[in-house]
Amino acid sequence: MLDRATMPVTRDAEWFEYSRAANPIRPGLTPRLPFMSWGPETWAEGPSRVIPLDLSEQLRCPGPATSPGLCAAFVRIDAGDTLRPEIAATSQVFYVVRGAGRTVPDAGHLPSVDWQRGDIVALPGGTDYAHAASDDATLYLVHDAPLLAYLGVRPDQARFEPTLYPAERTMDELRAVAASPEARSRSRVSVLLGNARFPATRTITHVIWTMFGLLPAQSVQKPHRHQSVALDYIVSCPDGCYTLIGEALDAQGQIINPIRQDWQSGMAFITPPGLWHAHYNESDEEAFLMPIQDAGLQTYLRSLDIRFA
Repeated sequence: MLDRATMPVTRDAEWFEYSRAANPIRPGLTPRLPFMSWGPETWAEGPSRVIPLDLSEQLRCPGPATSPGLCAAFVRIDAGDTLRPEIAATSQVFYVVRGAGRTVPDAGHLPSVDWQRGDIVALPGGTDYAHAASDDATLYLVHDAPLLAYLGVRPDQARFEPTLYPAERTMDELRAVAASPEARSRSRVSVLLGNARFPATRTITHVIWTMFGLLPAQSVQKPHRHQSVALDYIVSCPDGCYTLIGEALDAQGQIINPIRQDWQSGMAFITPPGLWHAHYNESDEEAFLMPIQDAGLQTYLRSLDIRFA
């Protein structure tokens, strides 16, 4: 009779006592998402290239990755240059930090997108893209390739069409929200970018969520938290803007022992999942921010769990 315990198909089987394995998010096993920021000097100079904000070594996951499911990058393209990054993702979203150009999909049935400063573009998977700059350009790009690498899959279809969110329309929508009589009583002055293909999640793609927000002068965006990772990009800000991040609130709804992240125009930083965070503008000028999250996926899984103080 065969010894079942020594059969090749049992080689990788393991058993753990429940209390020692039920929460493996700890040093040595599954590390927490670190606090990290990247200033505008990350992308300010140099040749045309993709600059991934890569934490895969710290996260012990396939890279490049900025979180377990998303990768953020700055993409520099000098005028006249074309970049063709190979990104196996279901979704890509980018904000045009500066410059102008065109993105052309390899798949001929998908439309090309002409973009300029302040535009936001969402691109589906299932094809590669060529980004050509007519003026010196920088893009802030977020995609979900790390999630697919973890799952061991590749995208084979486009779940939506390339979609342009023109800067002027986004700003008009935001100004309308800010002018509303209810603006002062709302938790934030922001617009969410959606796609008609995803009415249930109201997100820019089926995986990625994107917000464009205004932090008025001398204001506070009160603490909130969610289970999605936020990859925050600061579009523009004066001195005196910052974010506080922490694990708990006191009886007055203030964050206890927070970590402070000061803002710079053109910077990016991480807000880890499950932590309370609040945004502050102590200046006399407006500030603009754009968080991108995996909240489309979290909403579909019914696990986003967004809460407000």
